[in-house]
Parts: sequence; C-alpha cells; structure tokens
Amino acid sequence: MIDIAVVDYGMGNLRSVAKALEHVAPERVIAVTDDPDAIRTAGRVVFPGQGAMPDCMREMDARGLRAPLLEAAQSKPFLGLCIGLQMLFEHSEEGNTSGLGVLPGKVVRFPTALTGSLGEKLKVPHMGWNQVYQTMSHPMWNGIAEGSRFYFVHSYYVDTPDRGLVAGTSRYPSSFTCAVARNNIFAVQFHPEKSQSAGLRLLSNFVSWNGTSRMSVRTGAIPAANV
Repeated sequence: MIDIAVVDYGMGNLRSVAKALEHVAPERVIAVTDDPDAIRTAGRVVFPGQGAMPDCMREMDARGLRAPLLEAAQSKPFLGLCIGLQMLFEHSEEGNTSGLGVLPGKVVRFPTALTGSLGEKLKVPHMGWNQVYQTMSHPMWNGIAEGSRFYFVHSYYVDTPDRGLVAGTSRYPSSFTCAVARNNIFAVQFHPEKSQSAGLRLLSNFVSWNGTSRMSVRTGAIPAANV
C-alpha cells in the first residue's frame, strides 16, 4: 500500500516533491501516480503542480482524477502545493477557470503595476524567497519559526471570504494569503520542496500529521488583507 501519493496530472516537476518526501520519510512508501485507485487507497495525498490553471484542470480531468481527489480532500491528510492550492478553490481569473470548489473563494492575479516600499517596481510573477507569517497555530507549523522564508513562483493568489481558512500570509508588497487549513486539508502557495530546512520541516510535519488536529488563531495575528 502507498503511504503517500503524489498526484501526477502531467503538470510540474513532481519528482522533486517525491524526493523531498523520501528525504524526510525514508521509511514510507511514496509514489508519484495518476492511478485513481492508488490515490483512493493511499494513506495521505500530496496535490502539487505548476503551470496555468486551465491546463491543470483539463489534464486532471483527462486522467479521471477529479473524483479521487475530492474524496481524498474529505477523508485523509491532504497537502496542496502551489497550483494544488489554487485548484481547491471555486474559480480562477486565469483563463476564467472553475476549480474543484472544495474551499470558498477565488484565485486572482497580482496587479500589473506593483511597487515596493522604496518605490522600486516589482515583477509579476512573484518569484523568489519571501517570509511567511503564521496566522493560526497548526501542527503543520510545528518547529517552523515565525517569519521563516519559503520559495514562491506565482502570478496569482487566493482571495477567500472565509478568514478562518487563512493559516499563513506573505507580502508582495501587500499581504496575501499563502497558506490555508481546514480539517484534513493544508495547502500552501509556496514550494516546500524548494525551501530548504523550513520546507523540509513542513513536509516532515505532514508525514506525521493525523489530519484532525485542533487549530487556533494566533494572538495578535492579522489575517491577510489581500491586494
């Protein structure tokens, strides 16, 4: 039986995700797979991806993965990464694309004209290392210092009306949601497999997380006021 299924729908460098998981959990059976039955029977599921939302949704459906992903998102520890975060929501501005609708909200593009605190022009996509601020206490943040840096590559971000979903924020230059959590789901906009020690700790936390832990909003935490 597969302990951790890394969902393969033909988008992104999934092997780097699998290699990072193998590094933190060498005793676990980890498989990159597009087999619906393997996803259904796996102990936990990682839903990664890179690329354009319309292409990702089309390829996911072409492989018959919608149903097993929806089942996994309701029943077992589930980690969404990058596009795997965005696809959980209802709609994306990218290609006017419907998502899986597991979580309420939409995916919107960074404004074309962005300037930093010194008046410098900021590029879209947002690409590189950025600090992440934890807006709730959650087992997935265990051992990860507040303000730790993670690696981002994205032009779109999540805008949700449910502020209780927001588990972490970052800034570019305004605050935006970069991590969400609900029940057995935890999903992030950044790439933990490319984020060195903090990213490996997040993946290690996922391996041991039972998916049912209690959460609480951090004292003094300010949820994202999206750009």
